[in-house]
Amino acid sequence: MPSFKENLGFHASALHLRSRRNDMLASNIANAATPNFKARDLDFDTELKRVNKIGNVAATDNRHFTSIQKRIGQDSLFRQPIHPSLDGNTVEMAIEQMQFSENVMRYQTTLTFLNNKIAGLKSAIRGE
Repeated sequence: MPSFKENLGFHASALHLRSRRNDMLASNIANAATPNFKARDLDFDTELKRVNKIGNVAATDNRHFTSIQKRIGQDSLFRQPIHPSLDGNTVEMAIEQMQFSENVMRYQTTLTFLNNKIAGLKSAIRGE
């Protein structure tokens, strides 16, 4: 029988990573006018695989796009700007707002999955 952590682990990890990504994107938006601020992001798929110990997926075609992000630490990336500013700031508000909105929607979806999973476990415990 799977343990409680096995039942909730994937969604809990995803929720935690979505929350961290929201913090990074909010920081980018808050520092949009800060000279030399470098926009950061989280490679969600890579981090989720790392946290859940899922193996890498190999590209199947040499025409696949490469990432436009540069890794700066264990989990943080600098975003490469499409239109760099003269003051060295790499935050592009339209992109940051779009990424933030998408991440919030995915956070809510993950939270819904997690709530449904918990409701199912509660129902099983009660014998319903």
